[in-house]
Amino acid sequence: MKFSTRTTYGLRAMIRLAGHKDKKPLPLPNIAKAENISLGYLESMFSDLKKGGLVKAGKGVKGGYQLGKPANKITVFDIVRVLEGKMSLFHCLAEDGRVYCNAGCRCGAALVLSKVQKSLKKTLKGIKLSDLI
Repeated sequence: MKFSTRTTYGLRAMIRLAGHKDKKPLPLPNIAKAENISLGYLESMFSDLKKGGLVKAGKGVKGGYQLGKPANKITVFDIVRVLEGKMSLFHCLAEDGRVYCNAGCRCGAALVLSKVQKSLKKTLKGIKLSDLI
């Protein structure tokens, strides 16, 4: 199982933003340079992060990004969910853990897969952005 580069880069960018101690918004080109991430790629991710309420944008010459809420209120799950979409890790499981299986839900693997999915979600929800700075 792999998360996409959106998750890896998005987490790095959000950690950078959370660690920015200046009260002023942080320009995206600064994050791109510091994290060695394409500015275009970051713009796409930050558009989604803004829609998800995790960041807010300042406009104009002094523009840039700030966290949309305190770092201790943002979990890694929140970031991954915005960047990756629904957290359904296996094709036969819904995000809420319901099983959709060709074997009529009598498949022994469904129990294991469901436990893995629940465990991963619990872990990601237990890590706050503030824990990473």
